[in-house]
Formats: sequence, C-alpha cells, structure tokens
Amino acid sequence: LLFPLFFSGVGKTTLIQKVTQALKSSGISIDGFYTEEVREGGRRTGFDVVTLSGKRGPLSRVSSDSSTSRREYRVGQYVVDLVSFEQLVLPMLRNVNHDSDAEKKICVIDEIGKMELFSQAFIQAVRQTLTGSGTVVLGTIPIPKGKPLDLVEEIRSRKDVKVFNVS
Repeated sequence: LLFPLFFSGVGKTTLIQKVTQALKSSGISIDGFYTEEVREGGRRTGFDVVTLSGKRGPLSRVSSDSSTSRREYRVGQYVVDLVSFEQLVLPMLRNVNHDSDAEKKICVIDEIGKMELFSQAFIQAVRQTLTGSGTVVLGTIPIPKGKPLDLVEEIRSRKDVKVFNVS
C-alpha cells in the first residue's frame, strides 16, 4: 500500500496519472479514481472526480452563499456533492473488493481528504479495500495539519503502508 503525502498544488494528480498510464501500458490490472481541479476564467471553481474508466462528476464547487443548510457538506468555500461522489466511486471500490480474480489488482484512490471523508460509505469501502487480499492501493493522503482525520491517521499508522512525502 503506497500513500504519497501531499501539499496542495505539488502535482500529485499528475504523478498519479503518469504512474497509472505506465502501469496500464505494462498490462497491469488497475482501477480507481483521481480528483481534478475545475477552473473557469483562470480561477479554481471546484473539483471533479474522474474514474480510470473515464467517468467524471462533480466532487465540489465554490458556493457564493455563505449560509449552510443542514444537508450541506462544506470545506472552506467549497460545497461537496456527496451524491455525485458516491455514485462514481462506490461502485468502482465495490468492484475492486468483490473481484474474485486471483490476479493482483491495483486500486488508485486520489485522494483521501476532508471532502471525501464526509462519506461514511466511502470510509467503509476504503477500509475494505485496504484489508482485502490481492489489492495493492496507490492513494494520496494529506500532510497532517489542524484536526487529525481519523481514517488518514489509521492509514498512516498501518504497518503495511509505505508513505512517501511529495513536495
């Protein structure tokens, strides 16, 4: 299990994309997702989730409204679209977890951060993926700052995880 730590804007998604392309071209079975910035007029307006099979959907968007409704999940100026995120990511993770192939699989999870951790179903699916036999996980986790994120700390302290600092 490989988990690069990252600071914002260091090129972690570019790194994940290049590693993914290299693994695919080597014929290795790989699935997963990455997050990508959405920009309008040179300004970041949110993030999309992109699966390795080519599906895309919103993860978050900038909200101009400062009031929060009870069902709204926010990180800073971004409102997280939990339904879109779960619809894209959960079926893919369930496939990885339930594939009975003897062949080794690689699962890309870019990233496990505040936005993604609003989903309890995602947390459960990631735990299942990490404990599943035969799956190698290439994921990204944030550099610790502020309040620790339980799942991130759990991953960081696992003996079967190799963490790389990407700067």
